[in-house]
Amino acid sequence: MATVMTSAEFVKRLKAAATDYKTLYVMGCFGAPMNSANKKRYTANHSYNKQAARTAMINAATADTFGFDCVCLIKGILWGWSGDKSKTYGGAGYAVNGVPDIGADSMIKVCSGVSTNFSSIVPGEAVWMEGHIGVYVGDGLAVECTPKWDNKVQITAVGNIGKKSGYNTRTWTKHGKLPYVDYSVQPVKPVEPSKPTETDTPASTEIKEGSKVEIKASAEKYNPASCTIPGWVKSDYYHIVTQTTSNGKPVVKGGKTCVLLGKKVKKSGGSEVAGINTWVAVDNLAVVGATAKTETYRVHTVVKGDTLWGISQKYLGSGTRYPEIMKLNGLTSTLIFSGQKLNIPN
Repeated sequence: MATVMTSAEFVKRLKAAATDYKTLYVMGCFGAPMNSANKKRYTANHSYNKQAARTAMINAATADTFGFDCVCLIKGILWGWSGDKSKTYGGAGYAVNGVPDIGADSMIKVCSGVSTNFSSIVPGEAVWMEGHIGVYVGDGLAVECTPKWDNKVQITAVGNIGKKSGYNTRTWTKHGKLPYVDYSVQPVKPVEPSKPTETDTPASTEIKEGSKVEIKASAEKYNPASCTIPGWVKSDYYHIVTQTTSNGKPVVKGGKTCVLLGKKVKKSGGSEVAGINTWVAVDNLAVVGATAKTETYRVHTVVKGDTLWGISQKYLGSGTRYPEIMKLNGLTSTLIFSGQKLNIPN
């Protein structure tokens, strides 16, 4: 059976679902945004969702909230869910990529290396107990979608390994490797970049608190998990970075490191005023007045039906050169999703 993605990519997307998006436990839902049509669909399709309390929760959810249940979180990610609230199922396609629509108890049965000994578990493995399933993401933690605790996709401690401060704890029965995930390459510590030399990018291009930046004309969304950027925000104003971390950690939304633009100033002149107060992907920003010797790349925005082979054929003249695109963009699998921006090698 062909795998859909590497364990590292699988874990990355599960963590993003837990930390970068609004989610809600909705039985039978594999990533659909809670717009009016989907609220009507899911409050009518399952007895669990028809309970008055659950129906009220679903109806109270905002349209940028995505619904999942435990096994549908796993299936949704493998079916291509990308957090696109404009899509009926958030970018996922039903039962695609060779991943069948099966329940939690059936999913553990198709896993290999199933064991009750958690000392050898690796990131990306399914963790299971009767009627419920999640995924181990490393460091003694799992991602699961459950109505318990926070009633959404959440990161919890694996009790079989030990409790962890700040996390709710669940003890699971078994774990095993999903047949749709490639576990052959486990994450390695990235190589630290060398210190800049005189020919490298000057320090003035570093985006930090107090930096004056402008949003690139090519940027379509503030970050992959946000709304479309109005034209005036890009054309009329410079912006001031007022925050680069939250609780001492970098802020990542939709897989992109972001900074907060809390002040703005008209490009035509004027004083600083209150800004858009939005977390914006660093990739979408340029420091005003910087003269860095950085290489620029063509950017391709992925649309439905795109493949890395086809994009490589279009820009590089040969589909066989798609690994160059993967390397430049840090991709660990060939799975891409609508709205994703890819740098194209020169």
